[in-house]
Amino acid sequence: MPRALRDVPRTVWLLAAGQFCNMIVAFTFVYFFVYLTHERGLSVAQAGLISGIGGAGQVAGNFTGGWFGDRYGHRRVLLVGSLVSGAGVLALPALPLALLYVVPGLGQYAGGCVRAANGALVAVTVPQGARRQGFAVMRFAANAGFTAGPPLGALLIAHFSYAVLFVVDGVGTLVFAAYAARVLPARGAGPTAAGAPGGPGVFASLRRRPAVVALLAAILVTDLVYRQQYVTLPVDLGRHGLDTGFYGWLLAVNGGLILLLELPVTLALRGRRPLRIVGGGVLLVGAGYGVLALGVGAGTAVAMMALLTAGEILYKTTATAYVADSAPAHAQGRFQSLYSGASVSGVVLAGPLGGALYEVAPGALWPVCAALAGLAGVLLLGAGRGAPPVEDRASARRRPRTSAKSAG
Repeated sequence: MPRALRDVPRTVWLLAAGQFCNMIVAFTFVYFFVYLTHERGLSVAQAGLISGIGGAGQVAGNFTGGWFGDRYGHRRVLLVGSLVSGAGVLALPALPLALLYVVPGLGQYAGGCVRAANGALVAVTVPQGARRQGFAVMRFAANAGFTAGPPLGALLIAHFSYAVLFVVDGVGTLVFAAYAARVLPARGAGPTAAGAPGGPGVFASLRRRPAVVALLAAILVTDLVYRQQYVTLPVDLGRHGLDTGFYGWLLAVNGGLILLLELPVTLALRGRRPLRIVGGGVLLVGAGYGVLALGVGAGTAVAMMALLTAGEILYKTTATAYVADSAPAHAQGRFQSLYSGASVSGVVLAGPLGGALYEVAPGALWPVCAALAGLAGVLLLGAGRGAPPVEDRASARRRPRTSAKSAG
């Protein structure tokens, strides 16, 4: 094991193992829209509204989960959120139509709180200087589990039913809650460890950290652009004669490259200034869509996905760790919630805004995406010109003097 990974505490490795297993069975949302239209016989408009309510719940949960964690404990939020989310999935096959507008949204809200609690738990458990690799381990586990999940879900639907799919997902989430209750220490994950209320408010803290505000704004814009790959990209590929099979292969390229490269790249760059890495990653996302602006075809689509994936590898883990390192102790969960919410805002915004632009001017979508990501990347590169953050200083303190001498 590389020395840098030995800095990741055992608790994080155990939490990552649980997240990997949980993500393998977290396939309900992948097939939820199809279930509503095919199995329940709802119209596309009805299914879209129900899915939209669920997406709004997910974003709201990400924005608020850390606030609950700072007050009541991140471990408690993770456990309660997992229980509510798992119970909601289990209930799906038996829900009447009216409750389909309510229960999935509540479940997604709880799931968003769990995501924020996960981030806060890593932030308060991993020491400064090792958070990038801590978050990289968590992302690797989640991506590895999700890569295996959808094909398994398709097999369950084909050989059994949607009801079995939901039972496996719901039970898996409840098992994860029981596992997390056992492996996460009751001490060290409560409001005292996360910083009991009493310091400056979160907005006062943000005013003292303009670089974090710039990062949050840039990530919100970037996620709007990034998630076009899930909403308007397959539509435009079809318009240019590339079928869903090709689109699925593109997504597989994305997942495979992330699993192969993200962890080693994060370790290799952990001593670099984070905002420069994040800014460079966001610029690569913009460059990917810029390639599509030259013309949509098989070659440009592959180039776009390669650039987009490279950008994701650079910016996502590093940005999460930067927010954790910049947060005051008493507001660690709230800072993670702000980042988590910004990083999934595209779930709600990407479809309506991208779809509206594509409907009016399909040829303008990719240039606009490239320009927005380019502006966000430039903003971050400008914000990164200041002094190195706590993480870099902590890492430098832990390096032997000889390395500093040889580097000079």
